[in-house]
Amino acid sequence: MADDRPDWARRMVQERDVRDWSQRDAVRAMLPRVSPEPDGHRPDEQDLLRQWKRWETGEVFPRKYAAAIAATFGTATGAMFPRPSGRNGNSEILVASGMDTTDILSRLQASDVDEATLNAVRVTVDRLCCEYAYMPAEQLLIEGRSWLNRVVGLLRQRLTLGQHREVFALAGQLALLVGCVEYDSGLRREAEATRQSALSLGSEAGHVGIAGWGHEMRAWFALTARDYRGVIVAADTGIAAAPNDPVSVQLYAQKAKAWARLGDRQQTEVALDAGRQLLERLPYPENIENHFVVDPAKFDYYRMDCYRRVGEDRLAEQLASEVVRANTDWDGTERAPMRLAEARVTLGVIAARDGDLDTALSYGEQALGGDRRSLPSLSLVATDLGEVLHERYTTAPETRDFISHLRELRGPS
Repeated sequence: MADDRPDWARRMVQERDVRDWSQRDAVRAMLPRVSPEPDGHRPDEQDLLRQWKRWETGEVFPRKYAAAIAATFGTATGAMFPRPSGRNGNSEILVASGMDTTDILSRLQASDVDEATLNAVRVTVDRLCCEYAYMPAEQLLIEGRSWLNRVVGLLRQRLTLGQHREVFALAGQLALLVGCVEYDSGLRREAEATRQSALSLGSEAGHVGIAGWGHEMRAWFALTARDYRGVIVAADTGIAAAPNDPVSVQLYAQKAKAWARLGDRQQTEVALDAGRQLLERLPYPENIENHFVVDPAKFDYYRMDCYRRVGEDRLAEQLASEVVRANTDWDGTERAPMRLAEARVTLGVIAARDGDLDTALSYGEQALGGDRRSLPSLSLVATDLGEVLHERYTTAPETRDFISHLRELRGPS
């Protein structure tokens, strides 16, 4: 029989099952996280248990208790109970700004820049940042660099003070994007130079978010270089620069990943919880497709990586399955291919640890075979699978084939 319950209801059951909790166990774990009513009243255990049963059927949405349920399972409300982004479904530049690219380029040549032109450039920058998830890196790099040059060129024209700051901010966002794609493509020196440019542009604009993302990129670079102490330093610097900006959620996640690889489970949980608490205080973003907007659903993706590393196999497996479900449409169309690749590596690691070599290799090859990928990040997580295969299935020819494929992915050292 088809299960037509909402995704959040099915997930509540899965989260319980992976912890071997009964419904009563889950309610008891949730009770300390339930905020009292204005009159100080708290619901009793039996009342919550009755409601929990209805929530798991999908009959009733737990609106008042959503945050407490998410916290009980260690995730964020926006990840456990995602909402539509509220964006206009058609994000094409012509629809959003009333201009096509030719119109924008023509206006950029004018001596004065009007608000309509700046708005069209904003929409273009947003589109490029949204395309990071799926556009071929070579194409996005060409477009990103071209637009960065055009936007920087605006600084030579007559601008008001407000426009001047706006152009610096737009150029900073483009520099962040270009730096990310350069790093994905193995252009590490170029990526670091572009990251430094983004920090400078963000400083000129007085934009703490751009500064925070510049430090987040440094943390990411350090993570993929296996410099885990460097990750923590870069993340702390970014958090100090932008303590209440959404980028700090991702900075805490980078810290958690580093601590997990250093084998410190307690500090991993501390960093994850700090990121979760900040995410709960932030409004739900309008455009979760933009690479530099923190998508609440991505919090499960961070936790997946950490739990795989610390050996919490059942939690990691459940989260990886959730990442795959959340990024696959009903017709099988896949979104966020880089998240999906890392989720499949996680499922492969769990299968290998469980003694299922064929399934592990199948997940591993799916992950390595994607068209849109971040080579440093994919290499980092796929090494986990390579190590498990080498340790447990050294003599299997398939293991040698996979490790050879992984070495090709890394390229010359």
